[in-house]
Amino acid sequence: MVIKKVSLETVIGVTSKIPENQMPEIAFAGKSNVGKSSLINALMNRKSLARTSAQPGKTQTINFYNINDDLYFVDLPGYGYAKVSLEAKEKWGKMVERYLKKSRQLRAVFLLIDIRHDPSVNDRQMYEWICANGYHPIIIATKLDKINRSQIQKHIKMVKQGLSVDKNTVVIPFSAVSKQGRDEIYALIDKIISNEEHNMQKDAEEQ
Repeated sequence: MVIKKVSLETVIGVTSKIPENQMPEIAFAGKSNVGKSSLINALMNRKSLARTSAQPGKTQTINFYNINDDLYFVDLPGYGYAKVSLEAKEKWGKMVERYLKKSRQLRAVFLLIDIRHDPSVNDRQMYEWICANGYHPIIIATKLDKINRSQIQKHIKMVKQGLSVDKNTVVIPFSAVSKQGRDEIYALIDKIISNEEHNMQKDAEEQ
């Protein structure tokens, strides 16, 4: 994947209508402070297009980034921040659930988990929730630079066991500092988009 141009195209809130995009969408979900903005910026080759809120957990929008006029990166609001009210959490949950159920172009959901720690209750609930909505999350284990290289496999196993993932689940360790893991994520996105184009061509031929 070569990033030629990116732009923040659409921002939707709790009462906004889900956009009827014509290009495939790749969504990113994760707990507040897990490094989601850093990952998205690294993938877009931008320093600060995806911004972190000054108050974690306060961002209540879904942001659609147009990538090369080929696909969208969809940034879902961070979850699990303790100081957010129950009402705000419920609104966030309904908005994200509406997106997961109504988007016709969503092709994959990347779930970010901090590689340093056991997945939290919120992480496990999010994983199960994404699965319940018909998607099989791809796990991005962030903050890779915070642990020793010799500990990587041990921590990946910890993440897998903590989420009770099945054996086919993809887990990609990622560092926003060194960009390790970015090429693997690019390759996976390319594969998803390539499969999309193949299926569209097949449908056209069958018609």
